[in-house]
Order: sequence, then structure tokens, then C-alpha cells
Amino acid sequence: MNAPLRVCLPAQNLLDALAPIDGVDFVLWDLTGPAPEGRLDLLVPGYMGKPTALGALEGVDVGLVQSQSIGYDGVAEVLPAGVTFANAAGVHETSTAELAVGMMVASQRGIPDFVQNQETGTWDNTPRPSLADRRVLLVGYGGVGKAIEARLLPFETGVTRMASRARQDDRGTIYGIDSLYEQLPLHEIVVVSVPLSEKTQQLVDAKFLAAMPDGALLVNVARGPVADTDALLAETSTGRLRAALDVTDPEPLPAGHPLWTTPGVLITPHVGGASSAMFPRMVRLVRKQIGLLLEGKEPVNVVLP
Repeated sequence: MNAPLRVCLPAQNLLDALAPIDGVDFVLWDLTGPAPEGRLDLLVPGYMGKPTALGALEGVDVGLVQSQSIGYDGVAEVLPAGVTFANAAGVHETSTAELAVGMMVASQRGIPDFVQNQETGTWDNTPRPSLADRRVLLVGYGGVGKAIEARLLPFETGVTRMASRARQDDRGTIYGIDSLYEQLPLHEIVVVSVPLSEKTQQLVDAKFLAAMPDGALLVNVARGPVADTDALLAETSTGRLRAALDVTDPEPLPAGHPLWTTPGVLITPHVGGASSAMFPRMVRLVRKQIGLLLEGKEPVNVVLP
């Protein structure tokens, strides 16, 4: 008789949603305190934890770590040798795309101003720019970029896709990042959803922002360090550009930081994936991984073998 698959979860809510499964023993451990004894075939860390928490796996017999996040910057430096790491592609795209489009609508239609006006009883019905008919550049065309595109098209926007390399699909051209400075001046809204890496660190720098047309909106749902905060402040504080940021550098953004009070800047506290849509999708992913392991098949979403 084969030994049961041992699955380690960080919290009771995941355990309640998954158990029982035939052939699986579940244990709870959030990477603090002593590790469970014996091999852990699949381990799920907590959501939004620092990569350094994975240092707790040193000396623990772990097969697969299933992250609850899409990004995995910093993980390779702390993941013990021999441990496989999978990200949560397919879990956060829905929520992140929903927030990105919501921030575009809010920024274009002046929703933050209307909220402030409501507090003072100010009736200001000055026309605002629409999202419809705007030209939107998606810098990053992975799962999140594709999900944003799917939601933007019904708003009657013109969407340009940009990935690391140029290619064609059934909708036409996907531009390569080498076309960035040709495309930036042509778009009123630029959405950044690239993974954080050495190549994308401070991709949104002074040169990038200077290439955007006056009045344009930058939307960052990637990672804070993808943008140069000082350069962003320089362009938004004059009112030349606007920004909608779900991520910042530093993060959390300290109270009193000038970004909080810069007109035309809308900030959400890194909640792109943090909606009610996340949990059921995470449960489905973990259940899928368990099924594959039980069948002796390779797991999905492996990014660090």
C-alpha cells in the first residue's frame, strides 16, 4: 500500500475547503515554529508572505512548494536546493484585471474627486475623459495582461499589446519591448503588468515617463520596484501625468509620503489579487496539484524546478 500524500497548508480555511481527500494526509504549518515531522510532498505558504519566510524550509523534506502569488521575485535566493516551486498563475488574473480596469474608470471619470466633493457637498459636473475611445498600451502580456485586455475591449478602447518579444496571434500584432519608445507616445493609458526581474527593475523610469503624452495615465499592477518612484513623483507632481498604483516602492507606502497627496494619483494597497475571487481559485489550483501528484504526474505552474 502506498504511503499517503502529505500536504501542508498554512491556515484552517484552506484545510476546511480541501479535506478530506482519499490518499492525502493534511497538516497545518505556517512556516513559524517547528516544522511537521516527515516528508511534505506539497506545501502551501501563506499569502503575501516575504520570500525570506521560505528559509524555514531549510532541512525540511519538501517536494513541491505551491505559492499563492503569481510573482516569485526573491524566491530563488532562499529556496532550499532540491525543492520545486510553482506559482499561482490562474488564481489572481481575474481580480487583478478587475482592479486595473476599475482604477482606469475611476481615474478617467474623476471618481476620487467626486468622493472628496461629497464630503463638502460640492456639485462639480465638469465633463471628464472617458475610458471609451482611449488608446491603451499593455506593457506585459502574460495572464494578467490578457485578462485586462479581455475586460477593456467591451469598453470600446483601442488596445495595443506588448510582450518581451514580438509575435502575431489571431488579433494581430503583439509588439516586442524593443518597440516601447515608439509606442508610448501613441497611447493615453499605459498599463504595466510585467514580472519583476533584473530587466524590469525601474523599467518605468524618467525616460519611459517622458515618452508618455501630456495627461496620460500610468497604471501599475506589477510590482513597486518596476517603477522609479522619484521619476513618477516628478511627472505627477506637475500634473503632466496621472497614475493609478496598486503597488509602490517602498511598500507599504509610509504615511506622509508625497505620493499619497499628489493630485491625479490613485493608490490602492496592493490588493490586486485580494478579492473574494482568489480563494476558490486557489482551492482549485491546490486540488489540481494534489490530483496530479496522486497520479504520479508533473505539477503545473512550475517556475523554479
